[in-house]
Amino acid sequence: MANRNAPFHPIIYVRGFAGTQGEIDETTADPFCGFNVGSTMYRAVPNKEDKPRKYVFESPVVRLGTEFEYRDVYEDGYDIVDPEWETDAQGKPTDNTMGSRSIVIYRYYDPASTTLGIDKTPDIESFARGLSRLVARVRDLVCKNPKNGVAPADFRCYLVAHSMGGLVCRAFLQNPELDVAKTHGCVDKFFTYATPHNGIDVAGINVPSWLTKNDADNFNRERMQGYLNLKDAYAKHQRVDFIPESLFPSRNVFCMVGTNRLDYEVAAGLSRTFVGHGSDGLVKIENATLTGLKADGSAGDPCAKAFAYRSHSGHFGIVNSEEAFQNLWRFLFGDVRVDLWLEIDDIRLPDPVRKEADAGRAVDALYQIEVLASPRGKLWLLTRRTSEEDSVACVQHATWQQNRSVYLSTVFLANRARVNTRRRSLAYSMTLGVRVPDYEIERRLWLNEHFEGGYLFRNALVLEMVPPRSDGEPWKAKYAWQDAGVSLADTDITPQQISGHAIEIAIPFDSSTVDANGRRQPTNPGIRGHLRFVVQGWNPDAA
Repeated sequence: MANRNAPFHPIIYVRGFAGTQGEIDETTADPFCGFNVGSTMYRAVPNKEDKPRKYVFESPVVRLGTEFEYRDVYEDGYDIVDPEWETDAQGKPTDNTMGSRSIVIYRYYDPASTTLGIDKTPDIESFARGLSRLVARVRDLVCKNPKNGVAPADFRCYLVAHSMGGLVCRAFLQNPELDVAKTHGCVDKFFTYATPHNGIDVAGINVPSWLTKNDADNFNRERMQGYLNLKDAYAKHQRVDFIPESLFPSRNVFCMVGTNRLDYEVAAGLSRTFVGHGSDGLVKIENATLTGLKADGSAGDPCAKAFAYRSHSGHFGIVNSEEAFQNLWRFLFGDVRVDLWLEIDDIRLPDPVRKEADAGRAVDALYQIEVLASPRGKLWLLTRRTSEEDSVACVQHATWQQNRSVYLSTVFLANRARVNTRRRSLAYSMTLGVRVPDYEIERRLWLNEHFEGGYLFRNALVLEMVPPRSDGEPWKAKYAWQDAGVSLADTDITPQQISGHAIEIAIPFDSSTVDANGRRQPTNPGIRGHLRFVVQGWNPDAA
């Protein structure tokens, strides 16, 4: 029997790392462990010297309540893990009940608090065991409430985690020994903000395993492969950013990645300095995503991901941002999933460089691929990858023919967010840019005819899709490149049915210029390929 509350299942929030005793005491003094923190500031451009734009984001807790009728589970000063939540001082049952639209905070640092605990921090394995038990507790309370109409076998919940909280969740989901209550099957989706899925690197070196002070070794890959149950995968790939498909489906994971290191103020800015470019100030961008792990030990499909110009935490932090919240609720409750891929058909070198390559000289370059995507009628981006923010996807010229397919991002769209509710179509705009690289010939820069900051290709696209009303009806789609102006999607394109209920839309692009006769001509240097959109319905069990 399906869960009639879908897709509105309980949300369990798992906070991030607290290193010092003061930080632990501070987080245990906060009922929502930071999930209630909002922001009034937004960086429109990656320049810290420019004043931020005022933009009020109330917090994930407030927005989930006002927009989706979620509520916290605290009653009369008690949490659901406290005996008093169900039984009063006289031993009589309370009338407290738990609805499906509940926000539960996993307060795993309470035992380490000087005020609420024993002033001793448990290890991350203990945190994972505790999460397994908490999921069981949430399941029991939801199923106990007849208004929910949920049987234990049909119960589902969501895990939403920041930073190290995502590693706690992964340890619970991936390591059967830590799932003491056998509840990992209750988790429907898993969302992470700025989680160091492949550990933390400082000055280019992974946090050492001997650095046990304040449990910093939790981010050492040797240590991680143990509690994440990835011994064989780590031996093969020397990475731990994998989630085994046999234990949790990679398609049900979303990684929100921060790209603003400059506003991360921890340790008086030393963290962002030593972690370096291409990070949120603490976690390298390349370490903040996940990939599925196949049964044979090979890498599988990438998990959904999006990028925001936000720091690891603070006033400009990723949890308290509009961009991350929009990705969160659309991933949890949305109606359509769109995975965006760049397929490269050909790369054309500048004529002098091509002649050197034809003569047998080694030629290389690094192509930086930018992408920005936003839904129709909104003032923010669902994903933002630019060169200035060190968040681009990169393709090396020497190996591009072996790596023609580049995964860029995933966008979730929702019927409830349509600007015109009478219009069935869902649409979003994206900007694609491929920067002119620094060409190298025999490892020496070729600067002739080079213009810094130029593009091999740059254009904006509007894609509009109409989902089918029933199983027998096909998807419809149309698009329009924006070129030098603004135009509505007016070019029809026939989606191709692929596996399951997914369709594929391929939109070609090519670097070109307009000749004297008004005809488009390919340019050298240039790039030719197509954008591949893999589109499918999301939350098919929604009531």
